[in-house]
Amino acid sequence: MQVKILSFGILKNVFPAATITLDASATVADLLAVLRRDLAARHLEEKLLQGIAVSVNAAYAQASHPLQDGDEVGLLPPVSGGTSSPVAAITTYLTREPIPTAALIDAIRHPSDGAITSFDGVVRDHTRSRRTLFLDYEAYEEMAAAQMRQLAEQAVERFQVRAVTLVHRLGHLLIGETSVLIVVASAHRAPALDACRWLIDTLKRTVPIWKKETFEDGAVWADGEPFPEEIALEDAALLPLKTEPTQ
Repeated sequence: MQVKILSFGILKNVFPAATITLDASATVADLLAVLRRDLAARHLEEKLLQGIAVSVNAAYAQASHPLQDGDEVGLLPPVSGGTSSPVAAITTYLTREPIPTAALIDAIRHPSDGAITSFDGVVRDHTRSRRTLFLDYEAYEEMAAAQMRQLAEQAVERFQVRAVTLVHRLGHLLIGETSVLIVVASAHRAPALDACRWLIDTLKRTVPIWKKETFEDGAVWADGEPFPEEIALEDAALLPLKTEPTQ
């Protein structure tokens, strides 16, 4: 059977209106289990569903309520007042799926924040007057994921911001798609802005992610920014080895 999902408030960006297919005997609880799996697949917190109410055909319904084909199910966050806690201080991950920018920005919000800054890096249609068709990103994934986490932790400590979200896309990207998203939440704008700028600049120099650009007339791996001195190999390490003359 199929049911229609309607979301309200903060959940509108997380679960846009859609039709979901369920087993014929499904209940509201079964639908919520599907939605929780969807959140996990998008690396969003299940806390987004905590404290909500559910309606079926414009009437409040409990988890055990059986669903029927064609039902209209509403996902209803608290309607007013109340308090909330931060979704997470730090969220970082690599993904091959489109980055849900609006949902991630909304998810980081907290009443204690006076500023939320974001950097949304998108694929442009040209590089140095050459028309770009698409990009491909690859990474040393285990190392890149660890480095991204460390950068987010350093940003929280260095700039005294409350929360950081850092997500990078891998694989095949088309023009206009988001390749990297950084979101910083803080009580004040200056540390949020400074942290956001520091994160993207440092990520570009230290996190092992590479970009291949495909143009109308060929493809190249993009030149990377130089590694910081503390991690780059010294030139002497790359000199040819001396060998003893053969007898």
